Amino acid sequence: MNSAKILSENNPAGVQNGHSGGLIWTGIFSTFAKSKAVKHLTIIVPNGENNLSSIVGAYKIFTRANEYWKRTGHKELFKIQLAGISKKVDFYDGLFSVKPHTHISSIAKTDLIIIPSLNHNYEKAVKGNKAVIDWIAGQYKNGAEVASICTGAFLLASSGLLDGKSCSTHFSASENFRTMFPEVNLQTDKLITDENGIYTNGGAYSFLNLIIYLVEKYFDRQTAIFCSKVFQIDIDRKSQSAFTIFTGQKMHSDEMIKKVQAYIETNPNEKISVEQLSSKFALGRRSFDRRFIKATGNTPLEYSQRVKIESAKKAFESGSKTIHEVMYEVGYSDSKAFREVFRRMTGMSPAEYKERYNKEAVVL
Repeated sequence: MNSAKILSENNPAGVQNGHSGGLIWTGIFSTFAKSKAVKHLTIIVPNGENNLSSIVGAYKIFTRANEYWKRTGHKELFKIQLAGISKKVDFYDGLFSVKPHTHISSIAKTDLIIIPSLNHNYEKAVKGNKAVIDWIAGQYKNGAEVASICTGAFLLASSGLLDGKSCSTHFSASENFRTMFPEVNLQTDKLITDENGIYTNGGAYSFLNLIIYLVEKYFDRQTAIFCSKVFQIDIDRKSQSAFTIFTGQKMHSDEMIKKVQAYIETNPNEKISVEQLSSKFALGRRSFDRRFIKATGNTPLEYSQRVKIESAKKAFESGSKTIHEVMYEVGYSDSKAFREVFRRMTGMSPAEYKERYNKEAVVL
């Protein structure tokens, strides 16, 4: 019998479903049906204090999908194993620990690999998991599909498998990601990307949507609906745009462009064209566009729109101003244009955004 144990330090031996002194531990044990049709799922447990919830969440949802699949008259679809390069990995200063079922080297072939979210020291995480990265690349070449959760995309991208492909990750990690992996087409507005057997998703607990997506792909729609209801997950959510907080891309060395960015950010209400902006900073239009795009990843117009919409979002979240008042405040006079840009940036209309994030506001 294979076993994975998630333990508190107060429970080194492992007890199923117990608690003590406010700490909770769970011993998870599974047996797998022997069948030629059974697929193998590997949930990676990387070295380092990374994200526990994305490991546990993936394990629990796929385990429940397996149970439901069997209950509806099918043979078990997945053998699920947690695998890493250490016998034990601690989380949250040793409060919790995970003991993987097996070392990755003992898995000759797997069908699906799930990479959990990392902590915020991405370069350290990549260096500490070189063997995992190489193993993932080898398994993909051998026919496995690979899914990365949130900032797990840093491990996946380090394998080279994302070069030339689309990818999503947490919006707060986007600058770091673009700097480390310029060959990857990062799309932080996407909740899920699916390309050539490689899946990625956006930030934090949006990984639940990716797991449901994979359940539907490997099992069927009915199993995905069942899991979405049991775990109370919005099954058809498509975007993380509404949750994005735009802070400006400053991880570059072009000091002139940083001055332009600062000007745009401190004057969101100003109606200034790109031509006027380039002239203000004594740059030719073509050179200005080229340098701005190289430094920030956005055109000057896109950057200005992002700043204005972020300012509008903050006004809707905390104030009582009407949509039109906010629109004028951020430099728009055409309500149709404002609504179109707002929807493109957030995935919802100004009224919908205000209703969701400012419950006390009256939408006018």
